[in-house]
Amino acid sequence: MFFVNGMKVNDISDVIYNVEILAKILGWDYDSVCNCYVKDRVKFRHMQPSVINIIDGDAYSFLKVNGRIVVDVGAFIGDSAIYFVLKGAKRVISIEPHPEAYKELLENIRLNSLTNIIIPVNAGLASKPGSICIKGTDLMHTYSTYHRPGGNCDSHIPAITLRVLIDKYAVKDDAILKIDCEGCEYDVILNDYEHVRVFKELLIEYHAYAVNKSVKELLKILAKDYKCKLVEGEKDIGIIYCIRR
Repeated sequence: MFFVNGMKVNDISDVIYNVEILAKILGWDYDSVCNCYVKDRVKFRHMQPSVINIIDGDAYSFLKVNGRIVVDVGAFIGDSAIYFVLKGAKRVISIEPHPEAYKELLENIRLNSLTNIIIPVNAGLASKPGSICIKGTDLMHTYSTYHRPGGNCDSHIPAITLRVLIDKYAVKDDAILKIDCEGCEYDVILNDYEHVRVFKELLIEYHAYAVNKSVKELLKILAKDYKCKLVEGEKDIGIIYCIRR
């Protein structure tokens, strides 16, 4: 018999590839009353790899969110937003374009009684107003997919700019901007930098492969006002952390 953290598993591949088994090993229990996964009073309707990475892996521990506003671009199902609240953020504006991910984001906000702290926005971030093209209706289609402005597809949702977010939600200059949007970071940083520089701290997951550009293009612009470092990654994908000088 093979046990991991006291839980019997059939094979080590179950731990690596089955997110529900890994979640149980890490202490998540499925509660049939709420029909959700629960750990330390944190609840999620469904278990996703990103929940384990962000919540259990403490993925954004270097961000100083306590008492501050966080604009969370690419909120997915709300795992990062809930993480920021657990770390003391006073308000999180969660931007998620994909309809199914947004639907689950709303469920997870409700499950955790965070409707007064997390503000959900069903839109895609862009440098200009317009619309975002959504490809694929299934939740898994939003993984590694850059939902681009314009384009021909069956479903469109509004594009929102940082200027609108800053004005509408009274974002102050000590706020934090987290971007994980599979490619929109290039559009926003290269074409709307004046509003990026409003934020005190930046966490940017770059996806150079999605737009056929180099991470050096982002770093060159950001170096005007920020001291940045590569937290993890390589040529095509990774995470940059920046703090304004």
